[in-house]
Amino acid sequence: MAGLSSLTDNELLRLLGQDDHNAYSEIYHRYFHLIYVHAFKKIQDSEQAKDVAQDVFTYLWFKREKSSEIKDLAAYLFTSARNKIFDLFAHEQVAQKHIDSLQAFYSKNPIHPTDHQTRERDFQAYIDKQIAELPPKMRVIFELSRKEQLSYKEIADQLDTTENNVSKQVNKAVRVLRTKLGSLFSLLV
Repeated sequence: MAGLSSLTDNELLRLLGQDDHNAYSEIYHRYFHLIYVHAFKKIQDSEQAKDVAQDVFTYLWFKREKSSEIKDLAAYLFTSARNKIFDLFAHEQVAQKHIDSLQAFYSKNPIHPTDHQTRERDFQAYIDKQIAELPPKMRVIFELSRKEQLSYKEIADQLDTTENNVSKQVNKAVRVLRTKLGSLFSLLV
């Protein structure tokens, strides 16, 4: 391949048209970095710029039988890169339109609850029913502790009782609910 580096672009294109892999490799090594830098300046993304450059050279190889029609290799490669970049931008615009369309659809058509959401709602209703069946004072203390997130001291002050009584009531409620709810109890705590 050392001898190929001294060949002109037109000579390399002639060899490429004859399925010469070494000529293709020389063109690739001669121009890949230039095409990559050109693409990177336009799209500001290293991976996409590499993809554009790869696409340009892949296309060149697949169209090698028409390489004799190319008059200026550098101009041909840069034009191919520009077209690939336009294709990329067009594809991104189409993808964005699809995303916007989906977002508009979901904002106009709310998602109906799935089975999972329905079961979760049913479990919560069952848990709430079991809490409602606790003795009134115990239920109030338990709800203030778990649902309102109040401390034992705050509950004691609010209900004019002792922290010790609040602690006992919460612990009794937990034992009762753990017995009634079994594995569902973990959803509560």
